[in-house]
Amino acid sequence: MKIKFILPALEEAKSPFWRPIKYSLFPPLGLATLASLCDESDEIEIVDEHIQEVILDDEPDLVCIETYITNSHRAYKIADHYRSNGIKVAIGGVHATSMPTEAKMHADTVLIGLGESSFPKFLKDLREGKELDYYNQGAVSFDYLPLPRRDLIKSEKYLVPNSMVFSRGCPNRCSFCYISSFYKGGKSFYTYKIDRILEEIDSMKGRHLYFLDDNLFADKKLSRELFREMKGMNKFFQGAITVDSVLDDDTIELAYEAGFRSAFIGFESINQDNIRLTNKRSNLVDNYRRAIKRLDQLGIMINGSFIFGLDKDNLDVFDRTTQWAINSGITTATNHILTPYPGTALFEKMKEEGRILTEEWKLYDTRHLVFSHPKISKEQMEVGYKRAYNNFYKWGNIIKSSSEHEHLKMKLKHFTYAGAWKKFEPVWNFIIKNEQLSKTRSALVKTLK
Repeated sequence: MKIKFILPALEEAKSPFWRPIKYSLFPPLGLATLASLCDESDEIEIVDEHIQEVILDDEPDLVCIETYITNSHRAYKIADHYRSNGIKVAIGGVHATSMPTEAKMHADTVLIGLGESSFPKFLKDLREGKELDYYNQGAVSFDYLPLPRRDLIKSEKYLVPNSMVFSRGCPNRCSFCYISSFYKGGKSFYTYKIDRILEEIDSMKGRHLYFLDDNLFADKKLSRELFREMKGMNKFFQGAITVDSVLDDDTIELAYEAGFRSAFIGFESINQDNIRLTNKRSNLVDNYRRAIKRLDQLGIMINGSFIFGLDKDNLDVFDRTTQWAINSGITTATNHILTPYPGTALFEKMKEEGRILTEEWKLYDTRHLVFSHPKISKEQMEVGYKRAYNNFYKWGNIIKSSSEHEHLKMKLKHFTYAGAWKKFEPVWNFIIKNEQLSKTRSALVKTLK
């Protein structure tokens, strides 16, 4: 069977905010994982529209499309095209799981939740001509999961081809989190066994690695075992953690010894009342500075994630948050306008209260205000969001934030990383256009060291 896996471009990848380097970071690992579950005799192709054009005049037997909320419009357009030519289409992913009835209007089959168990069953049924309209994930086990088909990925087109996960989901239940809708009503956290994790790490060449897990320290026992095994591998890696996981015990020290050099942390808000509203009990504002200081002393950079538009925010939230991040020595900032994704508790609450302004999914990109805020207008929110980014990445503020670190090595690392990431856009565009990303990986490793 000829199977084509497609990741349609996110809407923001076609917007004025388009940054080619941002959408050339990681390959579509989920599709590569599903590809590993196909038969050896199947002819398989993986297409990521962020790095290549989707050819639509071919004739595969099956097209499998991964959806996120802001690529759903494009996903449905591609699906409709193939179905009009009599080609079977299956749609899965976070958005299809949140809105399965909507997705079914554009697909022969909708795969709900994790596909590791349901996808092989779907393929078997399809070959026998008795496929169902919907497949739920059912019981999931990663004990015998094969390695992703990285041979099908155009690795030279990504800055970080060595990305992987060793867990799925998150034990936390933040009300705004898109991931929570994916695991709604069932188990929300799964892990691989240590041998399987090490096998995947060993399968990838190079010294740089990015763990895409929602929370790298969610299973402390597993994480600690992994870090002990990685010590001495001469790898440098990045990943997402929480504030409390930095302060709990010495796991962060074990991670550093294993090569952990850059942490993505969802601070979300510097207003404690906002934190309580989101059910994000793990991050307490009083602990932020302690965690930042501990990471700084170790030599771990921070990519801080912040949300604008929580109900306790006022018009000063943009400038206060930006200044706090600068004064705290945050290396890079990832800002978002609060977005009530369908399937989340936040969306249901706002829908019930009549606060949802639009269900045009293209606008659910965390850059637009799609609900009624009690204190900030749509225009004020979107202008403030842009201003926060612009101010944080001014050269003067990059220099000031770099100076907040205790040691010269961290000052230089911060300045180099933040400056290169945001201030040399034409250079990144040239590198990507000329397919030279692979040659920049050694520079990334040197910065992280």
